[in-house]
Amino acid sequence: MGHIAYLIVAVVAITAILIHLASVLLVSRRFRRDVRVRQPGSHPALSVLRPVCGLEPGLDQTLGSSFTAMSRDYEVIFCVAAAGDPAIPLIRRLIAENPRTPARLLIGKDNISGNPKLNNLVKGWKAARYDWIVMIDSNILLPRDYIGTLFARWTPGTGLVTSPPAGIRPAGLWAGVEAAFLNTYQDRWQLASDQVGNGFAQGKVLMWQRALLERAGGLAALGHDLAEDVASTKVVRAAGLKVRVLTRPFPQPLGHRTAREVWLRQLRWAKVRRAGFPGLYAAESLSVAFVHFAAVAGLALAGLWPPIIAIGYPVLWYGAEWSLARRAGWPSSAGQIAAWVVRDAMIPAVWLAGFASRGFVWRGN
Repeated sequence: MGHIAYLIVAVVAITAILIHLASVLLVSRRFRRDVRVRQPGSHPALSVLRPVCGLEPGLDQTLGSSFTAMSRDYEVIFCVAAAGDPAIPLIRRLIAENPRTPARLLIGKDNISGNPKLNNLVKGWKAARYDWIVMIDSNILLPRDYIGTLFARWTPGTGLVTSPPAGIRPAGLWAGVEAAFLNTYQDRWQLASDQVGNGFAQGKVLMWQRALLERAGGLAALGHDLAEDVASTKVVRAAGLKVRVLTRPFPQPLGHRTAREVWLRQLRWAKVRRAGFPGLYAAESLSVAFVHFAAVAGLALAGLWPPIIAIGYPVLWYGAEWSLARRAGWPSSAGQIAAWVVRDAMIPAVWLAGFASRGFVWRGN
């Protein structure tokens, strides 16, 4: 019986690192491609909706990047729920500084769901002039070719184009841990899934053709799940279409983070995944690196594997992550590698805590 148990442990450990390496190779292929961007005038006009709630570090830069598009046919609509929001003066200044781009600030909310972001965005969706609409969170930094990049990913059979955030500019250990969760863990799996034709949405960036979402019930339909990205994925798949993920995710400057902020954010996302896709959430338990490290060490201590394998296994695991981060241009310093270790120590606790309750608090809601 003991030998059977050892065999099972060995097979699981080998399978885990093969899957890990396969995901890294799949995603690395994306960053070797030349991304084709549609030139200005070769794509439809686009309405860019940016929900804003409060002042965040770097907000002037992230919101200001809305105006840098290498495109002629687009408008920018900033949506703020409360008239006293401290971000309003900043938004008005940005609009005044960019008179060549049609831009508006809309204030107020419509309670169509339990999702405060959707309630904030409804007015922008209704006011949008164009049939193509993209919703982009306020903390996403947009490259100059962002509109062409979005349309270039809209290939036949597409129902939605999305992008996860790539964490950049982390300040301190816990911001590094946030980048570790975002980039070589969550982004890696989302990009790998898209690479094999199973793309799913991320609420940071959602580009729609208006008619598709309207047929499904409009923005209110995205409030049927805990998060709009889960609901978006279900809407698109129900229509027999595909969610496409950008080849290179748009960046999110991280700045400073506290341990509590990182924990609460990861716990919130864990609950969203558990509620929206319980089967996939159960499979996440197999991605816990420390379990496999301990299994390999146990095999070495039992004399069944050479000790060098117990050392080489985590080196290969993190070496693959490092190579992906370097190729993608994501943080990859020695401090970031330490952050990957902290992340992997947190993953089992986050995963288990995701079962504790079905709700969470987000921006006081």
